Amino acid sequence: MDRLGGVLAGHWKSAFAYTAMLGGSLGAFHLICKRGEMLTAAPPVSGQALLASVATKTAGHPLLHVLIALVAIIIAAGLVGTVFRYLGQPPVIGEVIAGIMLGPSLLGRVAPSAQQMLFPAEITPLLGILSQIGVVLFMFIVGVEFDTGALKKRGHTSVAISHASIVTPFVLGTLLALVLYPKFSSSDVPFAHFALFMGVSMSITAFPVLARILRDRQLQSTKLGVVALTCAAVDDVTAWCLLALIVTIARRSGVSQAAMTFALSGAFIAFMMVAGRPALRWLAMKHEESRDGFSYKTMAIVLVALLVSAIATEAIGVHALFGAFVFGAFIPSHSKLAKDMETQISGLVRVLLLPAFFAFTGLRTQIGLIDTTTQWLFCGGIVAVAVLGKFGGSFGAAALTGLGWRDAAAIGALMNTRGLMELVVLNLGLDLQVISPTIYAMMVIMALVTTFMTAPVLTLLRWTEDRREATALISHAEPTRE
Repeated sequence: MDRLGGVLAGHWKSAFAYTAMLGGSLGAFHLICKRGEMLTAAPPVSGQALLASVATKTAGHPLLHVLIALVAIIIAAGLVGTVFRYLGQPPVIGEVIAGIMLGPSLLGRVAPSAQQMLFPAEITPLLGILSQIGVVLFMFIVGVEFDTGALKKRGHTSVAISHASIVTPFVLGTLLALVLYPKFSSSDVPFAHFALFMGVSMSITAFPVLARILRDRQLQSTKLGVVALTCAAVDDVTAWCLLALIVTIARRSGVSQAAMTFALSGAFIAFMMVAGRPALRWLAMKHEESRDGFSYKTMAIVLVALLVSAIATEAIGVHALFGAFVFGAFIPSHSKLAKDMETQISGLVRVLLLPAFFAFTGLRTQIGLIDTTTQWLFCGGIVAVAVLGKFGGSFGAAALTGLGWRDAAAIGALMNTRGLMELVVLNLGLDLQVISPTIYAMMVIMALVTTFMTAPVLTLLRWTEDRREATALISHAEPTRE
């Protein structure tokens, strides 16, 4: 009975702390928006394009140009990704950097004629469509890999850590918006939209990259790995819900239209829970019982349903990405169907379509826009706030839940991994014109730096632990002097 009372008291304390954390963050955001409404941003530049490549006509032989571009993209992504793998970094960092190298930031400066030949402005919209299809399929894979059962096993501890790692960077990001908005935004972007986006973009964790790092270091089955994966999963769901809110607000001008979008989004999720989940479980069971191996008929059914889900959320006004993610999340993650779909799709997505997305991101990233010392200081400030919010929030919450300082620091480093998920968010913000090309370039740099930090920090923590254990062994092995 005493034990039950202690458990209930612990849950009440956690619920109170969690409520206070959310209430405090909402209050802080309200005060920040009140202050931000008094700020004045520069007027929008007439006729300014977010891309130096938005063309309405296609070049002669567009297929030829796209094929040449894809060859260059795959080779560059493979080479630079391999170099980064050799350096102990996730290959995705090298692939992103390869995409930036192919854009105006490097190739466009060093050899503009070669850059124009490989990526004429007229094919950029075609690359954009190809990359968007790749991201939709990638989000489906992320949803398939998302283990909803892990959330139930880990309980409130992982949820508390993950939400602390969202709330802290979110509040710091909205505070940073007070400084960035008058300097880098425009008056046609409401401050609340800008602040919301900055908060969410600071809160992202790259679940797939984090999982890959844990697998490479054989930590996925340890207590640290399970907690980190669970926290990242909760992080992803929460951050994507917040992002859906931003997309809804940015796309819908009226309150009634926004309310309709929320209602339709709720109806879509309810439909997936009531009808979609049983249907997918039945399909997974039939696929398990099939003796014919992988059926292309099954694959066609899943892909059609996936595309219909993406179409539904795009039509609702949220984004096709959310439909793909939600659909994937309702497929039983440990089923043969999930593994076969991932095997069939992931190769094409990771080798061809995602590098196309990285190149598309690189064509939009103009590092040259950050051309003064002051702007580079702002960029450094963005990186510092991102690390402080994500690493600090995760570390503090993990330490308070009873983890040792080394495990808490490892959790903080892993949750600070942003990677590809951050790029998806940033491209969405640029498409919605919530952020400017300059802020976009700064945030891309932030995503690369924070992802790059993860492996060295984990190595340093493990080296410290190994050195401590070696010192202890030596001290025990030394003979006592008489």
